[in-house]
Amino acid sequence: MQWFYSHFNYVLAVLLLVIGLYTILSSHNLFKKLLGLSIFQVSISLFYISVGKVSGGTAPILIGDSTQGEVLYSNPLPHVLILTAIVVGVATLSLGLALLVRIHNAYGTIEEDEVSAKDRNQ
Repeated sequence: MQWFYSHFNYVLAVLLLVIGLYTILSSHNLFKKLLGLSIFQVSISLFYISVGKVSGGTAPILIGDSTQGEVLYSNPLPHVLILTAIVVGVATLSLGLALLVRIHNAYGTIEEDEVSAKDRNQ
């Protein structure tokens, strides 16, 4: 049980990843697919933030004489990359929702099978 509590963030990231992937693959509703994609992106962000955190590490800011002792620093690069990934995820979701509105206006439905059937009949 101690292992579970010490690796809870990794277990949660994998659980969210599986839920998002299952939602994308199993659903025929395009809105549910977009929600699954969003959950998938959140799980990847959680994983990278978890990997980037160093226990006992501080921000890599040098104050005064930097030669005093051994200091453990956290790497800020994963957190910066996740900020970019969050912006890309929001942009992807908003574009997907805008396309979903257009698909609903054109076909009258957001079910993938019905859209494909109407597209083949035209």
